[in-house]
Amino acid sequence: MYTKKKVVAMLLAGGQGSRLYALTKNVAKPAVPYGGKYRLIDFPLSNCTNSGIDTVGVLTQYQPLVLNDYIGNGQPWDLDKMNGGVHVLPPYESQAGASWYEGTANAIYQNMNFIRRYDPEYVVVLGGDHIYKMDYSKMVDFHIANEADCTISVINVPKAEASRFGIMICDENNQVTDFVEKPKEPKSTLASMGIYVFSWKKLEKYLIENENDANAKRERGEKWSKDFGKDIITSMLRDKQRLFAYEFEGYWKDVGTLDSLWEANMDLLGKDRSLDIHDKSWRIYSRSSYMPPQYIGNNAKVENSMIAEGSVVDGSVDYSVLFAGVTIEEGATVNYSIIMPGTIVKSGAVIEYAIVGSDCVIENNVCIGKRPEQIGENRDDWGIAAIGHNVTISAGSVVEPSELVGENI
Repeated sequence: MYTKKKVVAMLLAGGQGSRLYALTKNVAKPAVPYGGKYRLIDFPLSNCTNSGIDTVGVLTQYQPLVLNDYIGNGQPWDLDKMNGGVHVLPPYESQAGASWYEGTANAIYQNMNFIRRYDPEYVVVLGGDHIYKMDYSKMVDFHIANEADCTISVINVPKAEASRFGIMICDENNQVTDFVEKPKEPKSTLASMGIYVFSWKKLEKYLIENENDANAKRERGEKWSKDFGKDIITSMLRDKQRLFAYEFEGYWKDVGTLDSLWEANMDLLGKDRSLDIHDKSWRIYSRSSYMPPQYIGNNAKVENSMIAEGSVVDGSVDYSVLFAGVTIEEGATVNYSIIMPGTIVKSGAVIEYAIVGSDCVIENNVCIGKRPEQIGENRDDWGIAAIGHNVTISAGSVVEPSELVGENI
């Protein structure tokens, strides 16, 4: 017997994250390290816990091993429940056959039996690769107060950037009247955050209809898709269902590119920190590495940086994020960079404006990245340099700005 739940959350965590290149070669995007001790998936999981949602399905697909190990039984997020808790939900084979998830809507469709176990009134659908702190219970309350069939969380973006998002057009009561995916000429600046609250019975109906319709189109050789934005939302609008926009105010970052991952880490540093991870009223939980405290040597110089446990710093570190177990030898310099767990940076190496993956070895006198002002007038040639996981950069090598390295050199 399963206990009935008011709300069940479904967290879409199967993304490949191809624009993060070598950092997601063998790791699902939601498992990418962030902020010295976290992974991207810590944020939606922590939001669920802090919002009082204790039943979460995590839908995995691409390179799930690290993510599955990290989630485990859900204990770090207080989601190791007898009734509910966190459940990892990969694609599986049934009597009808086996199928990868064919889109965001299809991923939920394939796991409707999981939702039906708990007979919820509402289903919250989340992405696994956004950095933000949000009380989903307030969004559910907003959904109930408006007698909505679907509520979509939106954030105001600059008009110049609106064409990168799905844009909601709303009336004076925040009811959605139109939705346009990446419009060339946006009529609104309310961008969808990919966070939805659905009344379950209504969502169930539209998931089944979309699945049947898409399969029929495929058999006829027509274009088909099984996506929330393209299919479920547009179908509900067509049928004049009650869709509302819930406007979110606060920090939110879609970590889809190397630049945005770098920026999100830099947002944690300096005086004007955009995201407060020290807020005790809304903790971000993570799985601990159980390492000893950091060690800062006598000759080290560390400024404006976050240094995680287990790190040994004898060199110079400024405006950077060092994850657990990182070693910076004396004579090494790290500026405006992210160094992921277990990496060793040897004497004479200089790393600037770069992301270095986990368990790398940066040998003596390596140069990775450059400051923007070192490029000269042609700033188009500048960008964040990136090194993938488990890569060795041999002594004296140079990795230029914007260069991506996924193999030993």
